[in-house]
Amino acid sequence: MFRLFRIWRFGRHDLQLLWFALRHRQRPAWLWPAALLLAWYALEPANFAIPFLGVVDDLVLVPALLHILLRWLPAEIRADFDGRSTSPAEARLRRGERTVIDGHAEPR
Repeated sequence: MFRLFRIWRFGRHDLQLLWFALRHRQRPAWLWPAALLLAWYALEPANFAIPFLGVVDDLVLVPALLHILLRWLPAEIRADFDGRSTSPAEARLRRGERTVIDGHAEPR
């Protein structure tokens, strides 16, 4: 049971990375169709027709496929996701831009 929770903990991170990558300006052309196919597979009606296999499918196979899909992402997108900031000011500092406060530029 704890292994399933661990899989979903990784799945949550992977879903955040997928959402970030789908909105990234340098995303590969194959990412949107692959994400749509994975979403369709996760929500397909056959999961509801066979209850036990649907649960195994949703708890094990879908997170594994998502993780494999994201391993094919370019390194730049993964680096941007790992280095993303929590505020716009931190993003400006990371890019090396100066922040203007009361008409005075803040030192780098």
